[in-house]
This record gives sequence, C-alpha cells and structure tokens, in this order.
Amino acid sequence: MLSASAPFEGPEKLLEVWFAPSPSLVPDAHSPKNGKIGLRNVPRIVWEDMLAIVKCKVLSVIEGDDIDAYLLSESSLFVFAHRIILKTCGTTLNLLGLPSILDIARDYASLPSVYQCFYSRKSFMFPERQLGPHREWKDEVAFLDAIFPKGAAYTVGKVNGDHWLLYITSPGEVVPPDIAEVPLAPDYTIEILMSDLSPDAREPFFFSTPPSPGDDVPPTQLPSMLGQTLSSALQITEIFPPNLTTLDAYAFFPCGYSSNALLKWGDLDGRGREGYYTIHVTPEEGWSYASFECNVPLSPTAASKNDMPDLETLVRRVVDIFQPGRLSLTLFISSEHNNNAEQVGGDTAVEAAQRAFKSALTARRPLSWSSGSETGDGNMRQCQKAYRRTDKINYEFGGYDLAFSSFELR
Repeated sequence: MLSASAPFEGPEKLLEVWFAPSPSLVPDAHSPKNGKIGLRNVPRIVWEDMLAIVKCKVLSVIEGDDIDAYLLSESSLFVFAHRIILKTCGTTLNLLGLPSILDIARDYASLPSVYQCFYSRKSFMFPERQLGPHREWKDEVAFLDAIFPKGAAYTVGKVNGDHWLLYITSPGEVVPPDIAEVPLAPDYTIEILMSDLSPDAREPFFFSTPPSPGDDVPPTQLPSMLGQTLSSALQITEIFPPNLTTLDAYAFFPCGYSSNALLKWGDLDGRGREGYYTIHVTPEEGWSYASFECNVPLSPTAASKNDMPDLETLVRRVVDIFQPGRLSLTLFISSEHNNNAEQVGGDTAVEAAQRAFKSALTARRPLSWSSGSETGDGNMRQCQKAYRRTDKINYEFGGYDLAFSSFELR
C-alpha cells in the first residue's frame, strides 16, 4: 500500500452505485442462492477482474448477513444486494471501474439500470500524481457526465483549502417508472477525514522489521494478525461495542493500516440491521492521513440502549486515536431521514450533527489515548486537545442533505 520513498495520496475516491432503492427490489429478492441475492451473488473473481482495472486487489473478505466487505490493497469494496461502494486511495483509477461495474450488475444480477450514483472525494494532497480522469475534478465530472447525462457536480468548502467534491445523479433517472416511484430507503454516511496526524499517533503504524511467522501461522496471515493486534492496542476495537462488531484488519509493511468492520444495529422499529465502518491510515510525515467512514445512523448526543455510541462520542473516540492537526467531517443523509429527525426532536439531523461536531472538538477536555507504546506504569498518556472550527456548511441536494465542517488545532 505504501512506499517510504514517495508521497502517498491518502484521501480516497469514493464511488457508490445504487441499482435499486432497496434490496427488496432486486429481481431475485424472493429466490436467494445460498442466502444471498442481487449483487452479492457475483463471484469474487468477477469483482477481482474489475479491481484489476482500478489497479488494486483483494486482501481479504468478511461476509455478513447483508453486506460483503472486501479489504483491498488500496482501501475497500462493500457489496450489498442492490448497491456497491468502491473506496480507493493512492493513484488508483476508481472511475475506470465504473463501466465494468455496470456490466457486472447487468450480466450477473439482472440489474441493467442505475438507480442513483454518487462520487465524492476530499481535495487531493498531490493532484499532479493522479492518473487518467482523476488528474482534475473537471475531468472526473466529464467522465461521469458521459455515462449519466443529468448528473450534478458540487464543490463544498474553500477551493484554496480543504474542500469536498461531490457528483450525484437524481434517483430513478434511467430506471422503469414503477421502480423509480419507490422512495429511497433512509441513507446515512458519516466521514471523518484527518490530516497531519501527531507523531505519537503515527508511530504505532510503522514496522521496522517485517513480522516473522510463528510455528502455526502462515506468512500470508501475519498482516491480518498484526492488524488485529494493533486494532486492540489502539482501542479501534472499542469504537463500537465489540459484541456487535466483526472486524477485518490489515497492517502494511513498512507502514500503513486498513480495516473493515460489519456492525449489527437496530432502528426504532426494532428491526435488526447490518452496517459497516472502515478505517485507512497513511502515517508518513508530510502526508499523514487517516479516514473513518460509517453508515450506521447514530443519535447526535444520546447513546442508544445497546451501547452504540452517539455521534459526539464517536467523533471523540476516532479523533482521540489519530490526533489530527486538521480534519473535515461530513454527514450525508437522505432528506427524508433528515426531516424525520426534525419532526421528532425539533432539529434536522444535519443541524444536530453540526452541534455534535463542535461539542466533540472545540471544548478543552482531558484526553486519554494509547499510542501503542509502553509507558512503564500501564497508564494512558494525558494531554489537552482542542480545535477551532474553520468551516461550517449545510447543503441541500436533490433528495440528500449534507453537513460539512472543517477544524484545525488551536
């Protein structure tokens, strides 16, 4: 994943393609094969062929009840019955995988049309190193416009600072009318994009010597074992309740870390659901970066009964681990879900999220975190960290709402 001799582009390109509003609307929804429907029946080798175009490969996979989570050499692939999320870093050619994804959905899942497509990314650190359509935002937009005639492109935040780029198509543009009229299921994604990690936070992600296999450990399993050990040492395993989490982690030599996790959660109607989170770390000085992404809806400030963190607590836990000098946070939520929150609590989810972001980051507080190094007495290091907000933007798109905030250390 990483090279010690050249800059590595940590900020990811995030492509999400929906082929139906919900899993219940895929053609084989009522006739599962081996418990799977839709895109989850696509053979792994087919996804690997698509990923070869993108210039990355599969390291491991965990299969859940609703999601298959592929850990990649450059980030992650999540496959649902009705949609796919491809997140890739470095100089990968993310968008070049899109035509293949469309072909795969048609040929293997009888899903010939796109319901909705999203493409987003943070501003690159080293745009001059990108390849193909990723050299400039206008080229990425032109590539997507050639496939989706009515897409819309946005820049959120300071053009001459940290900003977030989004391309979105309207739902149901190219699907049959009877499907297009089905309302989109509530959708929620939180991203925490962190730069300039502190030296103490970066240090655990470097490995001076390659790990040595034990008597009963195949060499191919060592990066995963080291990734799991590191996840526990840094309390990544405690971000969400361990009993609700299936974690797949990988440590790269000489440095770097990636993990996917599947999460069990329940909503207000008591239904059990499955979501994900994913973390990717580029620890090298000069271009250090860590990202966190999760699609499990969280209360802004009140923890749920099953010990799931609220949004404010989640932000603190993640930021305490990585100690960024600068960070951007986004909450991208379906408008229906956002407005329902307003009817219940008096505020939209976007407005409540902005308050949670500020409360989590701007107040001075004791900070307890472990860098993974020995302290002698077993105690976590104590320090004070506080941020100031440099940007706050709420945005309404067609069917989706966005909360965007940027912070930097005081």
